[in-house]
Amino acid sequence: MNGLFPHPRVPREWMRKLTPEEVNQLPVRRWDGPIRLIRDDAEAEEAAVLLARESVLGFDTETRPSFRKGENYFPALVQLAGAETVYLFQLKGMERFDALSAILSDPARRKVGVGLNYDVRALQTLFSFQPRGFIDVGEVARRAAIASQGLRGLAAHLFGMRISKRAQCSNWENPELKPFQLVYAATDAWISREIYLRMHETGVFSSPLASIG
Repeated sequence: MNGLFPHPRVPREWMRKLTPEEVNQLPVRRWDGPIRLIRDDAEAEEAAVLLARESVLGFDTETRPSFRKGENYFPALVQLAGAETVYLFQLKGMERFDALSAILSDPARRKVGVGLNYDVRALQTLFSFQPRGFIDVGEVARRAAIASQGLRGLAAHLFGMRISKRAQCSNWENPELKPFQLVYAATDAWISREIYLRMHETGVFSSPLASIG
């Protein structure tokens, strides 16, 4: 448990490490609700108005994978999941990032996900913003001595479900994303939000942990 004491409100079953075989036997779940693809600045501004109504947003990014040494790419997609709709921002189609920057800098909108430091730093290479209201549920899980800290493991522990990683290494810079890419990206943001809400329900957030800004 990395020398950490279990949080008193963490269910005991969350502290048992699941084997890969156990995870693979779980049913696959995907986001099956509305997905809104944001392609330009005007659509981003419209989405920002709707997202301002949300208090908790599942957050993730997708980047084109690199297969050669020294080859790197900027983030191609930002996913923000609200209670009923997941918004996917295609960054290559945007010239201004004011609307997105405002969301990511707003302390009143909690942006929740896993591995947020990396995602935030990568986005800051594209546009400037002061990250506020970010909560890394993977880091919260580590500090609370939950056995898994990754998105797939947390989904398995907290919900008894498996999320597919099949589209992870696909080309996220394609102007026309395929349906399986849209669902994959939306699922990661959706389950991040669900993990946060489940942790909140159990009282794991009884003290402030793992926030960025």
